[in-house]
Amino acid sequence: MTLPNYPNTKLYIDGIWQDGTQGRTLDVLNPATDEAIGTVACADLNDLDRALAAAERGFAIWRATPAFERSAIMRRAATLLRERAERISLWLTQEQGKPLTEAKTELSLAAGLIDWFAEEGFRVYGRIVPTRNNLVQQLVVRDPVGPVAAFTPWNFPINQVVRKLAAALSTGCSIIIKAPEETPAAPAELVRAFVDAGMPPGVIGLVYGDPAAISTYLITHPIIRKVTFTGSTIVGKQLASLAGKHMKRVTMELGGHAPFIVTDDADLDVALDAAVAGKFRNAGQVCISPTRFLVQRNVATEFGLEFASRASKLRVGDGLADGTQVGALANSRRIAAMGELTRDAIERGATLSAGGERIGNIGNLWRPTVLTNVTREARVFNEEPFGPLAAIQPFDTLEDAIKEACRLPYGLAGYAFTSSLRNTRMLTQGVEVGMLWINQTAATWPELPFSGVKDSGYGSEGGPEAMDAYLNSRTVSVMQV
Repeated sequence: MTLPNYPNTKLYIDGIWQDGTQGRTLDVLNPATDEAIGTVACADLNDLDRALAAAERGFAIWRATPAFERSAIMRRAATLLRERAERISLWLTQEQGKPLTEAKTELSLAAGLIDWFAEEGFRVYGRIVPTRNNLVQQLVVRDPVGPVAAFTPWNFPINQVVRKLAAALSTGCSIIIKAPEETPAAPAELVRAFVDAGMPPGVIGLVYGDPAAISTYLITHPIIRKVTFTGSTIVGKQLASLAGKHMKRVTMELGGHAPFIVTDDADLDVALDAAVAGKFRNAGQVCISPTRFLVQRNVATEFGLEFASRASKLRVGDGLADGTQVGALANSRRIAAMGELTRDAIERGATLSAGGERIGNIGNLWRPTVLTNVTREARVFNEEPFGPLAAIQPFDTLEDAIKEACRLPYGLAGYAFTSSLRNTRMLTQGVEVGMLWINQTAATWPELPFSGVKDSGYGSEGGPEAMDAYLNSRTVSVMQV
């Protein structure tokens, strides 16, 4: 395979790709090889001030642009993204580590999501409300909230940005994206597609740098009227608190610890297919990844043995290599975390049924791990592992499983497998998550809400609900004189 040269990523401010004022850069590492493959420019406060001023000007232009024209530009961007997907996918895999097939899927889904929001922008309707006085006309008007600050993580460098970007643009908002320094090239190419599609200067800004400094400065700045963040619950609570002090609209997509419930009447092959696909996608570095596997006791042994067998056969390696099914973890910290969680579970009585060790000493490769008979006290059953580690615990009754599923403060995603309508009803009513998939893997289509409950956040990044947080609803009452 001939690789295109990995780029040195620049900031995008006021229609210009540029270095930071101070010229500071960070190295970008390939997590599969530990090699430096490029650099990313870092913004300072002067750069942020210029980005904010540009976003304010861009908002004035974009909110006045008819929805038809906004949609056309967005659709052109989606087309360009598809045309450039091969090159961008290669860079995404180099900087993030996931298998190339997964990177290509991410690009394809992103383009589809842009198209969906481009169309949904036509349906930002107000309404006429029946009046109590025939001399009065009552209107509800929906306007874009204003410039948006978006903060995104490294695990899905394109899709975590595009959900925020497409929702903001479809409603008429400008946006400053603070993308991840670990994976800068892919989101930069996403922005470039919009630029080349004809996006006016200032409507989109892209910055990198010190996450704490940038988030604090942007969230508290009066130009920013909406904040959207994807990341850990701890950081999300800090940013939401900061936004609340300044009365900023907020969308938070935070951590999860998804239960995966298998009853004894489930089709085990269907459940196992979903378990392997969902658990080891992106090496388990997925916010909606299944993590706590709750299996009814009389099928738990069979499920655990087969799950371990399938996990052991997965090919782990460089995401660019043919046949790789599980790529590298993001960094050495994730390798250390997998080791600590595995050792803790075993010390508390769990059985190591597959994996449980690092592969080699170059790059961040971890063998897919399955732990059975994991106790509730084990750290892996209380902390989101965010890696290729599956923890299985047997249960006796479905009520027990639902109680365990709801025990933690997280409530992002959940999975369940059963052939019983009664069980389905119990699961639907009892499992406290924003997204529940029954007898299937996750299907995060753009027309569906993507959101959590409890400590997993609030607001949606999918469906028509995603647009609500980017819009103000105002009453206008007109009296005939």
